[in-house]
Amino acid sequence: MAKPIYRRVIVKISGEVLAGRNGDHDGNPGGDFGIQQATLERIAVDLVATRALGVTLGVVVGGGNFMRGASASKDGLPRVTGDMMGMLATVMNALALEAAIEALQVPARTMSALAMPEVCETYERRRAARHLEQGRVLLLAAGTGNPFFTTDTTAVLRAAELGAQAVLKATDVDGIYSADPKKDARAKRYDRLTHAEALERGLKVMDATAFALARENRMPIIVFSIQGKGAIRATLRGEGRSTVVSS
Repeated sequence: MAKPIYRRVIVKISGEVLAGRNGDHDGNPGGDFGIQQATLERIAVDLVATRALGVTLGVVVGGGNFMRGASASKDGLPRVTGDMMGMLATVMNALALEAAIEALQVPARTMSALAMPEVCETYERRRAARHLEQGRVLLLAAGTGNPFFTTDTTAVLRAAELGAQAVLKATDVDGIYSADPKKDARAKRYDRLTHAEALERGLKVMDATAFALARENRMPIIVFSIQGKGAIRATLRGEGRSTVVSS
């Protein structure tokens, strides 16, 4: 069995993935809203299998399957309000994923950047580090706790805080392209990029703040498709297609 490339990582999973936008692996249709149970369970199985490789896992979950602040502001909702609602959506997703992981008899813990003690623990770096050291899968919710910052930026920030070796960005395509490959057949796929190149080319797979923070902390970002079974585990074993962004 191939050894994992990294021993401690933060996995960024978007809310849209949990909605099963492209359907699950068995062909059951997905959507743009809510949580598709089959997809939730598939990702939980993948995370548990990855942990079994000896990898310490933190997971940052987005909330776009319920609310995206930037999109809501275009419809008249104040951006700050939309962002706060989006943070609450990430807590719902994290709790759902926590339950799916624990159903597989693996300990998991949700921590929120917004204090809601009746629901889950409030994020505190040293306590979060202890959860990782004790082998729990750590679900990191509510972004940074501040509006105007994406969960991509959160993933890089938490990775730096918690001593992770890389950020794994799960998407619905097998890496970073020069344009949307679903819309432009001439889009070029990159195997490797530097943080500076990703910023200079304005690549949209992550926001500029996330790339800049990763560059400052020399944090590798691996972009891969999560659509297949075992995608996270395979990526950490160096299998499959992905794009590596590093210094």
